[in-house]
Amino acid sequence: MAAVAVPQAEPGAGGSLRRYLSRLGALRPQPGAERPAARRTELHLLFDQLISESCGPAAPAAPSAQDVCALLVQACQLVSFDQEHLVSKVSQLIHHLLNRFQVVVDEQNLNFLLSYSISALKQCSSWTHVEILQALAALVYNNGPKCQKYLPDLLGKAGLLLQYSDCAQPDVELRRAAVRSMANLCLSVPGQPYLDESYRNVCFQTFLSILQSSKTPDVDDITFCMLLQNALKGIQSLLNGGKMKLMQTDHLGSLLAVVKKCMFHGLPGLSIEMPPALYPAPLPQYDKRVPVKQEQSELAAFKQTGNRRKKSKGKQKKEEFGEDTKEDLADTGNESTQETDMLKLHTGGVQKSPCSNPRSHALDFAHMRPEKNHLSSHYNNWKRISSSESEYSDAEGGIQSKTRSYQAKVRQGALACFLSAIKSIEKRILYGYWSAFVPDGPGIGSPQSVSLMTIALKDPSPKTRACSLQVLSAILEGSKQFLSVAEDANDHKRAFTPFSVTVASSIRELHRCLLLALVAESSSQTLTQIIKCLANLVSNAPYNRLKPGLLTRVWNQIKPYICHKDVNVRVSSLTLLGAIVSIQAPLPEVQLLLQQPSSSGLNNSGTGTPHRSNSSEQWRKTLRLEGEPPNPEPCWLIRLCISIIVLPREDPCSDSDANFPSGNVYEPSPVRLESLQVLALLVKGYFSMAQSYLLELGEVSCKCMEETDPSIQLHGAKLLEELGTGVVQQYKPDAAVAPDQRVPVSVVVAFWTMMLNGPLPGALQNSQHATLQTSACDALSSILPEAFSSLQSDRQVLCITLLLGLNHSENPLVKAAAARALGVYILFSCLRQDVMFVADTANAILNSLHDKSPNVRAKAAWSLGNLTDTLIVNMETMGQSFQEEFSDLLLLKMLRSATEASKDRDKVKSNAVRALGNLLHFLQLYHIRNPRFREAIEESIQALISTVQSEATMKVRWNACYALGNVFKNPALPLGEAPWTTQAYSALCSVVKSCKNFKVRIKSAMALSIPSKRECYGPSEQFCQIWSALVVALQKSEDTEDFLEFKYSASLRTQICQALIHLLSLAKTTDLLFISETLSESGDAIKCCVLQYMKSGVEEDEGETHTNLCEREKAVKGAIEHLGGLEKQLEGKARVRVAAYLEDILTNHVHATQLTEA
Repeated sequence: MAAVAVPQAEPGAGGSLRRYLSRLGALRPQPGAERPAARRTELHLLFDQLISESCGPAAPAAPSAQDVCALLVQACQLVSFDQEHLVSKVSQLIHHLLNRFQVVVDEQNLNFLLSYSISALKQCSSWTHVEILQALAALVYNNGPKCQKYLPDLLGKAGLLLQYSDCAQPDVELRRAAVRSMANLCLSVPGQPYLDESYRNVCFQTFLSILQSSKTPDVDDITFCMLLQNALKGIQSLLNGGKMKLMQTDHLGSLLAVVKKCMFHGLPGLSIEMPPALYPAPLPQYDKRVPVKQEQSELAAFKQTGNRRKKSKGKQKKEEFGEDTKEDLADTGNESTQETDMLKLHTGGVQKSPCSNPRSHALDFAHMRPEKNHLSSHYNNWKRISSSESEYSDAEGGIQSKTRSYQAKVRQGALACFLSAIKSIEKRILYGYWSAFVPDGPGIGSPQSVSLMTIALKDPSPKTRACSLQVLSAILEGSKQFLSVAEDANDHKRAFTPFSVTVASSIRELHRCLLLALVAESSSQTLTQIIKCLANLVSNAPYNRLKPGLLTRVWNQIKPYICHKDVNVRVSSLTLLGAIVSIQAPLPEVQLLLQQPSSSGLNNSGTGTPHRSNSSEQWRKTLRLEGEPPNPEPCWLIRLCISIIVLPREDPCSDSDANFPSGNVYEPSPVRLESLQVLALLVKGYFSMAQSYLLELGEVSCKCMEETDPSIQLHGAKLLEELGTGVVQQYKPDAAVAPDQRVPVSVVVAFWTMMLNGPLPGALQNSQHATLQTSACDALSSILPEAFSSLQSDRQVLCITLLLGLNHSENPLVKAAAARALGVYILFSCLRQDVMFVADTANAILNSLHDKSPNVRAKAAWSLGNLTDTLIVNMETMGQSFQEEFSDLLLLKMLRSATEASKDRDKVKSNAVRALGNLLHFLQLYHIRNPRFREAIEESIQALISTVQSEATMKVRWNACYALGNVFKNPALPLGEAPWTTQAYSALCSVVKSCKNFKVRIKSAMALSIPSKRECYGPSEQFCQIWSALVVALQKSEDTEDFLEFKYSASLRTQICQALIHLLSLAKTTDLLFISETLSESGDAIKCCVLQYMKSGVEEDEGETHTNLCEREKAVKGAIEHLGGLEKQLEGKARVRVAAYLEDILTNHVHATQLTEA
């Protein structure tokens, strides 16, 4: 062997690897030379040293990926397939180096190494295959897209991985290695092509068959667990790849069956038997517990050893597990602590909880019969036996502990796989399997089926418990529509159980189990998941349809956790409170809870609840303004949140989370942010309780906007917006708040003066923080109009100047918010009559209407609609003076911009057509005669007509019909004479007869009834077409494919009847013959509808006054009088009896009214 100069060792693993690379290069055979035995020995020694180093302690600096790949390629080139021991070692080397240094092999080297490995599998003896497959798994990890050309060899019909992973394969280690390689192949790489569908299906079926198989006696538990883990990881990779959609029921049902089976794998004392597939059903799924043979003997052992539990926890744990199994048990958590909590549950700790009902459920620990409490007995049995009491040796005890660790990892893998499945399927499909995974109500005389809550309550591993809760949260997220059917407010006394009662029972059981888990849990991470799960449940459950009391239990149980030592627990507790105050607000039950004294529930947390040592930290000092009268019913939650946000902590070192700066005098930022969100939600849902704190909450908002943390500033602005909106809602005409219960205008003025003299203007001008500017704009738009008019003039000018300036912002979010705020201000009575302000606002809005951002254009179009509403109000209240003062050039510009916007996307178009209707209504005769306006008017009317006939969203078409009605109100327009008149009426007639949406039909019928003169309807032919269309629409007023539209049919009939009577009151003699013919054909149907119109009106106008009914009678009488006069003119020419027809209807109505009154 030729001598080779070995370079000086470089520091770190990289230098060491290059040194070995040089030594391998020295062993490269020369052309024509034989392979001496010495070289083989040298390779053995070299590989042994490399494997030893790769398994040793971590090097200070990892080698480069290029060096690792070069070394592996060099090693493979030196080993031929007939040297099987060396093939085995080089495979081990590939496996160890790639995993140790987390190297993803580049494509060129991957091609060589994969070819080598596949050839080795084909040519070498079976005893080498496990190591080769391990190397293959490391090579394909995150390299699936680069392995396309090798997939036929690996996953084809006779593919190597399929052969080795087959259930008939006797060597389980070989199966496990093959399944791991297959799972690694299924990993997706972002931006890279994924496996073809045929290969995905092959892998899916392979993984499924592995998970469906049972453990044979010759396979040890740990190996079987690792096999299941690899199969679960493979399915999870397929689901996460985004291409594997579980659309077929058999695929989904089979997967969910094996997932449920693996979720409980190795759970002490529990073994379930699952069918090959689950099927969607509202009833409880098939679920059979397998009797455990050793159950009675273990129960007896438990009774014998039950009194020998006085050894210290630390000693017991050390004896049971040993020092060498610490890493394996990392996932099983502090089981001794869990044991203590379970003991506390058994001794009655649960009964302290207001939510627990010992007789209500078979899962209740304290009252479960021993013969049915399989899981509890097994769980406590294996945990409480110390090494001195156990029949196992120390080595056997270590194996048992390791086995339990691997079983926990299988359960975690199954839950992770289930979580990926939930994200891959539609919720409506998922909820068909609800009863298989979510606890239902307890059956009488039968044990409760196992569910995700079984794991959350009884699994010894905190990580597994947290995983089950994560899955349950994912199921509950977005379940509002499914759960909305639940109803148990009335006592159920039927021969069968309705689905609504079944779902309600499941909701109640979820509350009970989660609160039970809350009391029993000791791990902060799992505790956080429990509370998040509760928050998801609360956000989706229909409490207004359920018996009250559920939220009270949650409320009282969660209160103490607001002061928990762990920051995440505190944050999630506040999130839960926020969910309670926002769900279906306002709920009477929550209103009572908010009025509870602050001390209520503090001693009701259960024995497992941790508290801060400093009692004064639990409920903060109250913050009260000087001179503020004491509130007779203070809201403790508002007080708590205010104190968390603005008061320094009394115990600044109480946080266990080291991520937060220790020098901070306030609560950690996440806790303060969550408190701000709770306040905002509470103000939104229960403003009547928060209004007495208005000025104090304003100070909180000011303080937050003055801070340097952008998140705190932002949430302070959002709180301000909710406060302003709450006041505005109270002053709305339809608000159910008595005038003396509103916040006085003087207080609102003081509130906004404080805001405008404080940090709000600075926040509006903070261009470095666009989101804050946006929220500040929204807040400024929530000012009460009555309060705005009472502000000092300089403050009013400040608001307007800021908003007009922000309308030119380069940030689309800020610009959209400013445009919307201007649209609010233009409706203020104190501003809308100011021509200069209207003109400035119009120019600003038109500027935004041409912005490239769709969101800005949508907000600007809404504001333009509001501005044109103001023009109409001013025209009606101020008369011609305002119209003459308003700029003609600006009016023309608005008309053209609105016409252009009506061709934009639907969100812009819906308000653009509204603005067009108002503008065309606003025009005066001199505008219409102006040549500059003529073309713009024609284009705008054509835009409205085309929008009515278009396939746009119903809101757009509804607004377009309404806009045409506004056009018809303008007497200056040549309605009936202009060419566009026929097109407009034709479009409205078509819509009133055939549109699927009844609201659009109603608005089109309303528009057809607006012209006040017969000349506006054009010639008799056109008038008769409109009459005929309305009659057809009346006959079709109940024809709909969408049941949701049916509730508007009464309103539609009313509007059509009103239009028909209006047409009769304007008809000419030339129209009567056609009308008479129509009545002779469809008179009875029309008569019934008109009588109903005379009698009751529309559903939403049930509260209408007697005057409205009198006006209807007056309209009919007016039509009769008009028609009678026309018929007199026709005497001897034609037999027309329309007036008599109406008189008959009126007589019937009067007789019916008299009978009703009698």
